[in-house]
Amino acid sequence: MKQISTLLIILLFAQGALSQNPLVTHIYTADPTARVFDGQLYIYPSHDIVPPADLENPPRFCMPDYHIFSLENGNTWKDHGVALDQNEVPWGAKNSYGMWAPDCIKKGNKYYYYYPAKPKDGSAFRRIGVGVSDNPTGPFKWEKNYIDGVSGIDPGLLIDEDGQSYLFFGGGHELYVAPLENNMKKITQKPLLIEGLPAGYKEGSFPFKKDSTYYLTFAHVFADEGYTIGYATSQNPMGPYTYQGKIMDNIDNGTNHHSVVNYNDRWILFYHWWDISGQNKLRSMRADYMEFKPDGTIRKVKPTLRGINQPTLGDTIQIDRYNEIKGAQTAFVGGNEPNGWMVCETRMMSHVRFDQVNFGAGTAKSIQARVACGQRIGSFEVHVDSPNGPTVATFPAQHTGGWNSWTTLEAPVKQKIDGVHDLYVVFKAEWGSTKIVNLNWLLIE
Repeated sequence: MKQISTLLIILLFAQGALSQNPLVTHIYTADPTARVFDGQLYIYPSHDIVPPADLENPPRFCMPDYHIFSLENGNTWKDHGVALDQNEVPWGAKNSYGMWAPDCIKKGNKYYYYYPAKPKDGSAFRRIGVGVSDNPTGPFKWEKNYIDGVSGIDPGLLIDEDGQSYLFFGGGHELYVAPLENNMKKITQKPLLIEGLPAGYKEGSFPFKKDSTYYLTFAHVFADEGYTIGYATSQNPMGPYTYQGKIMDNIDNGTNHHSVVNYNDRWILFYHWWDISGQNKLRSMRADYMEFKPDGTIRKVKPTLRGINQPTLGDTIQIDRYNEIKGAQTAFVGGNEPNGWMVCETRMMSHVRFDQVNFGAGTAKSIQARVACGQRIGSFEVHVDSPNGPTVATFPAQHTGGWNSWTTLEAPVKQKIDGVHDLYVVFKAEWGSTKIVNLNWLLIE
């Protein structure tokens, strides 16, 4: 067993190698639009920051740029960096910190990225612009002017089977839709007010089609509840729509903005929450599976820490996103560790189970564990299939300098394990011990 260098830890987190919910924690991300292009899953979110200290009269939401993420492994999200900075918008006001929810869609061999920004001509609260690229992660060539005839926020795109494209947008009490020209840069008619939606504040329109039904999902504010995610259905992308109810209830009385995608034959709801920061202006994108009832209506989604995806070799497994925990607890990480939670208050024979870990072809050689420990008695073991199943690796309790002082340990894999297994971390010490080790994550390689 050995300690891993600090440089490696920095690199792991800089690459966005965190997993489960929230999807990434190295930056704050909101309004996630998920898309599948050629079998690859991408997310196009907005980016929250803490307002700079020298910024006078900062906006309620301080959002300077856009990043793009792709799913590179079972649940490792790669940050492709800044796709567009606020001061690179050709028609945008400078230093507005108003880069709200974007979207990206593929038509033919081109990728079209739509975004709202504050216009420097002062003609509207927000205008919507577009950029074009040969690659889903850019670079994009940004159109010099915003889309004429469109003012509002939260662009959402739909391309029907006949090749006709539609731009949904709006905010406040009204949402709109307009057909796009084949070049995806102009609308062909005056935007149409979407009929059939419930009263109240609405934004974040995201359309998709399943079977022969058009679904329009949107953030909706109930006076006595706050932001929810609702949806309506229609037989025509231009409406009228029939409200069907909520996909997700209000979360902590703050905003919620989302998207829906079918990936690997499973429907997923992407959304955001601020459980990491505790501030609803500093949000983190999340994802949970979504199911349809036989009649085509959507089962309500409850936020989870477990989230989606199947961890595999090379993925960071956040053990606190457990499927079962026995005899231990979870708490917010202390010290200088990146934002997140840990498994703590571990005691003799307590365990944490994490389902459906893919060990691949049995090539795993080692397991790393991120730990903090204030004593030297006991150990923890990694098992598969059950708490008494085959032992994959063993780690002794090792004093790291305190319960908030973090170190990465490494242990060899004891035997060949292949395929998909439930993973158990079992903690051992003297009976009566209530603190064996704090555990943040595992990484199997």
